[in-house]
Amino acid sequence: MAPVVRALVDTKGIESRVCVTAQHRQMLDQVLGLFQIKPDYDLDLMRADQSLAELSAAIFTHLDPVLSDFKPDWVLVQGDTTTVAITALLAYYRRIRVGHVEAGLRTHDKWQPFPEEINRRVAGVAADLHFAPTEWARQNLLREGIPDKIIALTGNPVIDALRFVSKQSEPKEITELLGKLGIENRESEKKLILVTAHRRENFGQSFENICQALKELASRGDVELVYPVHLNPNVQQPVNRILKDTAHITLLPPLDYLPLVHLMKRATLILTDSGGIQEEAPAFGIPVLVLREVTERPEGVAAGTLKLVGTDTRRIVREATRLLEDESAYAAMAKASNPFGDGQAAQKIVQALLDFQV
Repeated sequence: MAPVVRALVDTKGIESRVCVTAQHRQMLDQVLGLFQIKPDYDLDLMRADQSLAELSAAIFTHLDPVLSDFKPDWVLVQGDTTTVAITALLAYYRRIRVGHVEAGLRTHDKWQPFPEEINRRVAGVAADLHFAPTEWARQNLLREGIPDKIIALTGNPVIDALRFVSKQSEPKEITELLGKLGIENRESEKKLILVTAHRRENFGQSFENICQALKELASRGDVELVYPVHLNPNVQQPVNRILKDTAHITLLPPLDYLPLVHLMKRATLILTDSGGIQEEAPAFGIPVLVLREVTERPEGVAAGTLKLVGTDTRRIVREATRLLEDESAYAAMAKASNPFGDGQAAQKIVQALLDFQV
């Protein structure tokens, strides 16, 4: 959302304010700092072990006075968090127009991902203008009965953000880490595999399977796996129990966006169940194995930049090994085009707002 915030500030005739719920406090603050964004309203709703019901109630209660105070013509929400769904509903209750950034993503399975699939559908029902990142997302919206005139095909502003951040200098912590691991570049004898895995639907046995696959891949000896581990206890517990002190696996605390982007740039292969990385990694020509059974980003699968491998240990190991050992298979994924945008999404979103007619 940061590129959209910046574009709104730079556009004459628009008065914009930034409100954060701080649903993800630690991840939020470093991004605000990176993009030099100071929220006008910080609801600070993050609480330990907070249920979805408690979070939803808090958003309703604390955001409503903000809307009453500012009286906006539009509320922009991005993605599929609980914040997005509740904000879209609240704006609808107050008859404020809703613009949904990253609209039209679907798995058509309400349990995968949970609760994101329902969150984005709720936002889609309430939205007055849908900013679809791809043609596939636009077609999803059309099939749901959304009129074409209120859908704008913009690309995803995550690519705008990625371009901005990737131009900044590599953080010293990443340079030093990779130096210790003996990884100078992608042509180094050792290969870097970046891992991110935290999805709620993978908690339990699926996470155990993923960890066993990582341990088996590390036994090759010619790779270094770097895994920034999410703070959720359902992630921390199996990861530390199975992978701590394993040779060729480096477990890190969650990374800020800047070092994560530069770690991504240096990777040979990425294993992830994250949504954003499925869009970002192809911009660097890096194959991605998706640790999920379904994805709301099938454009990447169709383009050849992503491959769904699920959470079966043997399949993860087999597909990763193929890419590490088969140069032609690797090249086919690495050279595929990125279908998620050209880095101009924020400007297209602002223009669509200016052009909107009732």
